[in-house]
Amino acid sequence: MKLPSRTLPAIERTIRHSNLSHPSCPAPHPRLTTSFSCARFYLSSPSFTSSSSLLHSPPAPPSIAPSSSRCIFSTAPHSGFLLALRALKPSFSLPTRARFFSSSPATLTNTKTTATNSTVTMAKVIDGKAIAQHLRNDIKSQIEEMRKTAPNFNPKLSIIQVGAREDSSVYVNMKKKAAKEAGMDFELFHLPPTITQYELLAKVQALNNDPKVHGILVQLPLPDHLDDRMVTEAINPKKDVDGFHAINIGHLSKRASEPAFVPCTPKGVIELIKSTGITMSGKKAVVVGRSDIVGTPVFSLLTKNNCTVTLCHSKTQNLPEIVKAADIVVVAIGSAEFVKGEWIKEGAVVIDVGTNAVEDSTKKSGIRWVGDVEYNVASQHASHITPVPGGVGPMTVAMLMQNTYLSAVRFFNEGRQRTINPLPLQLLDPVPSDIAIALAQKPKPIKYIAEELGLLPSELELYGEYKAKVNLDILDRLSHRKNGRYVVVTGITPTPLGEGKSTTTVGLVQALGAHLNKIAFGCVRQPSQGPTFGIKGGAAGGGYSQVIPMDEFNLHLTGDIHAVTAANNLLAAAIDARMFHEKTQSDKALFSRLCPVKKGKKVFAPVMLGRLQRLGINKTDPSDLTPEEVSRFARLDINPDTITWQRVMDTNDRFLRRIEIGRNDTEAGHERMTGFDIAVASEVMAVLALSTDLKDMRERLGKMVVASSRAGDPVTADDIGIGGALTVLMKDAIKPNVMQTLEGTPMFVHAGPFANIAHGNSSIIADRIALKLAGIEPGEDEDKMGYVVTEAGFGADIGMEKFFDIKCRTSGLVPDCAVLVATVKALKMHGGGPEVTPGKPLPEVYNTENLELLETGCDNLRKHIENAKKFGVPVVVAINRFTTDTDAEMSLIRKIALEAGADDAVACENWAKGGLGAMDLGEAVIKACSKPIDFKYLYDVSADIESKIETIAKEMYGADGIELSDLAKEKIATYTRQGFGNLPICMAKTHLSLSHDPKLKNRPSGFKIPIRDIRASVGAGFLYPLCGAMQTMPGLPTRPCFYDVDIDFETGNVVGLF
Repeated sequence: MKLPSRTLPAIERTIRHSNLSHPSCPAPHPRLTTSFSCARFYLSSPSFTSSSSLLHSPPAPPSIAPSSSRCIFSTAPHSGFLLALRALKPSFSLPTRARFFSSSPATLTNTKTTATNSTVTMAKVIDGKAIAQHLRNDIKSQIEEMRKTAPNFNPKLSIIQVGAREDSSVYVNMKKKAAKEAGMDFELFHLPPTITQYELLAKVQALNNDPKVHGILVQLPLPDHLDDRMVTEAINPKKDVDGFHAINIGHLSKRASEPAFVPCTPKGVIELIKSTGITMSGKKAVVVGRSDIVGTPVFSLLTKNNCTVTLCHSKTQNLPEIVKAADIVVVAIGSAEFVKGEWIKEGAVVIDVGTNAVEDSTKKSGIRWVGDVEYNVASQHASHITPVPGGVGPMTVAMLMQNTYLSAVRFFNEGRQRTINPLPLQLLDPVPSDIAIALAQKPKPIKYIAEELGLLPSELELYGEYKAKVNLDILDRLSHRKNGRYVVVTGITPTPLGEGKSTTTVGLVQALGAHLNKIAFGCVRQPSQGPTFGIKGGAAGGGYSQVIPMDEFNLHLTGDIHAVTAANNLLAAAIDARMFHEKTQSDKALFSRLCPVKKGKKVFAPVMLGRLQRLGINKTDPSDLTPEEVSRFARLDINPDTITWQRVMDTNDRFLRRIEIGRNDTEAGHERMTGFDIAVASEVMAVLALSTDLKDMRERLGKMVVASSRAGDPVTADDIGIGGALTVLMKDAIKPNVMQTLEGTPMFVHAGPFANIAHGNSSIIADRIALKLAGIEPGEDEDKMGYVVTEAGFGADIGMEKFFDIKCRTSGLVPDCAVLVATVKALKMHGGGPEVTPGKPLPEVYNTENLELLETGCDNLRKHIENAKKFGVPVVVAINRFTTDTDAEMSLIRKIALEAGADDAVACENWAKGGLGAMDLGEAVIKACSKPIDFKYLYDVSADIESKIETIAKEMYGADGIELSDLAKEKIATYTRQGFGNLPICMAKTHLSLSHDPKLKNRPSGFKIPIRDIRASVGAGFLYPLCGAMQTMPGLPTRPCFYDVDIDFETGNVVGLF
């Protein structure tokens, strides 16, 4: 078809002024270089009959292979192609379902030129909308790909909008839509315009602390009474996906550093420039506009891309000449068509950031949108140019999505990258005192250890520089992780001096974490101050395997024991007060005071509703109770002779073991005998150690039985109405304390229940948190699995059995290995060696080789190995080697241990060498943990009380049976009737023998275990039979440890602790 010459100028004008930025108009096939030539080709095709025919099999031009031809139509009203068709054939009408297609969805620019005979070449339009959509699709694909191996990967953007500005709401909805399309979580906090600065900052801080939030954006502008800068600066720079925080802007401007985020619009500008395919390095660039949001950051980004950049503004002299010299021009000055088309260098790339409304009577709205660049003329000189709208605008939202995704990836990777940076030890020979070693080592700030382990700042509550509490929320964040390896350290029947379980526990953690490149945690009990100042001294380990700071570990720590003391004694006071008031008031008066009138109506406290249910009174209005119900509800009618609850303190004081209270005139007639226990003997401490979360602790505290009524019914803390108050006193104590070893490996120190009347293990919560921190993400290599080493009190017959049958039964956790600590000294004692007495020198036989005595004593070791194997776990014997021990003694113990069924037996010298001296033990534990286990409990918890006690006596102690006193039989009947018969058993017996008699050493036989009494720790969740007189309040010796404790006034250090 021959075109009339008069048609060409009209087509040129039409194409020159057309806008190809419409989303349905991506670039045509590269070989069809102009809208005009495309239109002429198809109109001249012999097969063209109507517009609809073009939707099916358009003929390919001779220069293009049929396989690469594409239908390139569009319904876009400003499409140059459509206008060209209409100019050539006014009767042409394109079907509404037509669409532009390109040979590649990644084609990102549209070319606009005149007809092939024209000498005017138009710029390629940089289609920001298409590029943005491509990026958003790519982000969605990357999120989907991440979720294949990390199902819990869930990027989340949170936006705060203050007030209801219409333009802000439009922008927020755009971001919300983009986030949802990308598969991200989105949350909008729509706050009232009257919100105060403090309230807004508090909301920002809450989002900073939320580990599920990866991007935070405060929609600007804010109301006048709010400080935009202060609010923006309050956002965590690692979540500042807008990139406006001063720290991010500062890093952007520095050549040697990178910001966490690049501001979205400037980042989009760079992406648009890159999409043109030009090489930025060495190019001259001009940025017109110096705003903090666009101009200045773009200047920095272009500089980082090795451009030679000039930053200009409205006051810049000779601006046209400066712009004319630029290969790249970015304009963000906020003035309509400020930069004239004639200023643009031939072939330059032009990025127009501005969006300005100008009056236009031809438009229905009365306005049209233009940029900061005179587009019509500039497009005749530039090689590439962005339209307005449809250029930079869509990129801002796309970059916001990209920043949010990158933030989520960063947080995800940081959570997986756990690296312990150990502290070097300077080993001395001879080994100095424990306190000297501890003071010589400078600990790492605990926040650094937390960072190494992947703890978030919001999950850490600092108590000074070297210790902190860990928030329980971490269990939710890491719930998807597979637990690390779980190792329990126990021991043979010890001498009164102990055999070094704590030292071995610390040394093993040092070996695994500082020398064998494993993530390793220790979990130990918090020591009581009573023994610290009494006869035993500290409990932080010893030698070069200690928890530091040693003085803080052994003294107040973070106040958990004080919280236990406060809760215990509040309950003790409440018991006596309740009995006092019940004796002095009528039913009506007592009920009126228990249920006071509030706002004209009597009400029950929430804690009272549980008591009503237990009494079978299904009423919630105090006025509805009958007189008989009032009496039953109001009167606990405690039998003083059945009270088991005593007051506690964390000091050894033998004179408080038995006291009389109520001796003041105001309490005349209400005297009774009672006593004090050491604080760690309180059931509150056992509850703390066995609670699985805050709610569980609340239930356990409320269920603690303190006495029986005269009718024989149990009286609980919730019957007294105090369970909630006790929980409030304990709400911080439930958070585990994190410290470190001498070599900078992490240690959890939490709870310290007695090992006789309680289960003698550190807390379940500490173990659970450590196991998650040491665990691996779904799909991670098993070789990256970490280790959690927890210590069980006393020998394996007591602490280990309670660990398995009580602690593991409650937690549901399954151990991978048991480490059994033995010493030559203890085994010789069991072989018939002389008595070992604290405070006296060791007899010479313990310092010289005696294989016969040692071999005889190894019967005790054999029994403990057999006991551990009954639970179906691998057993590694750790021989805590002293300087006087010989190689022959080590070999003999190893031989006997392996014959008895141990998986390995190795000597440990960590007391003298730190983790280096426990490397063999660490390797043995790693190997043992890789073996299959067949874990099982010793007894069925649903069995009757007597059977469970007998099973433990026979299987663990080697007894022929048990002997129940009349009192014990009575207690069995009572607890069975009260519904406590299905609780686990916590045997309270001596730790100095497998039997009930501390004088029966080695592996005694032919004995029965006498059970003189049975008591209930219902809140903690066990019954504890007493196999002899159990002392729950220690006394001070003739020369207590406190003689040596003092302060160095020059350094402020504690001296004399050991």
